[in-house]
Amino acid sequence: PRHIPESSLPASTQRTATPGVATGLAVTGAGGDVLYIEASLADQESGASGLQLTGQLGDVMKESVQIALSYLRSHGAELELPVGDLRNRGIHVHVPAGAVPKDGPSAGITMTTALASLLSGRVVRADVAMTGEVSLTGRVLPIGGVKQKLLAAHRAGMKTVIIPQRNEPDLDDVPAEVLAQLDVHPVANVREVLDLALTPASTPVSQAA
Repeated sequence: PRHIPESSLPASTQRTATPGVATGLAVTGAGGDVLYIEASLADQESGASGLQLTGQLGDVMKESVQIALSYLRSHGAELELPVGDLRNRGIHVHVPAGAVPKDGPSAGITMTTALASLLSGRVVRADVAMTGEVSLTGRVLPIGGVKQKLLAAHRAGMKTVIIPQRNEPDLDDVPAEVLAQLDVHPVANVREVLDLALTPASTPVSQAA
């Protein structure tokens, strides 16, 4: 197949070509925005352990990472994820976006997806963005700013957006022409999120983008 220069690919395709990166949606002072969440594991030889968070994250977002981690540690086996690595190795979660402080309870499912992608080696689909909080039992909890977030996803060229089921009524506020170009999936639990967001296990990473 013809090689496409990386620079001409959409930003989300470049960013999510590696396992451990997921695309979230946030509301900032300027409206909705796309947010990339990156997760990595420390080398076993380094002896690092615990959780490191970087990227100007507020307290609520830090809690989201802790909950995502706790959920995967206790439910990873049923999701067929090798969660042993989460217990034995240091984990680093980073949200790059310069100096913009980021906070708010809406990145839980994005954090969970980035970590699940990292553990499984399955990359996150480049055209999928998501918003939603997660509970310790894996339920997807409602969030605010659905209209701004969907507008941001549309601007960024996303095709599929995952939102909490309980936010479905908020879709009435989103312009019809935007909804017509997005495949919006209201979900109730993390398993649904991962089924939609992760590429199949059999997809070689080199072709996943």
